[in-house]
Amino acid sequence: MRQNIFPDSLFPHWLVTCLWLTPLLAYNIVCHVWGSDIRMVLDEADRVLIRSILYGLAIVLFPFVNLLRYILLRLNQTMPGDKPAKQRYLTTVSVCVGLIEVVGAFGFLMFVLGDDYNTLTIFSLLAVLGLFLQRPKLHEYLAISQALNAEPDD
Repeated sequence: MRQNIFPDSLFPHWLVTCLWLTPLLAYNIVCHVWGSDIRMVLDEADRVLIRSILYGLAIVLFPFVNLLRYILLRLNQTMPGDKPAKQRYLTTVSVCVGLIEVVGAFGFLMFVLGDDYNTLTIFSLLAVLGLFLQRPKLHEYLAISQALNAEPDD
């Protein structure tokens, strides 16, 4: 039997993830339609420095968000409180995909500073990859749910 990858219990989580695609689409549409109107002309050396810093931040951001997700998942399983598993996991997914979306904003920033479409595309595709990697996963949600429903040890 085939498992549904969009279970009803994770609908809000998938909605949040898909909504983070909206700014990426908006960045690309704005840059392709009004590209010449929003561009600034910055020195090539300055752009190379800023671009290098932003690529470095993107490289660091991916493992950082992965570590943060791992920590948040463990906290969701162990922290006391009355929040249900669905709400806890929604917070985790929202934080992680929100942080990864910043990579897409780097491409828009570099385009506005005078870089070409290649940089915009690279950062946008990195952000889409990050959203895919940070998507809601049923097994994580079930692990949180099981941990919260487990009998506490005396």
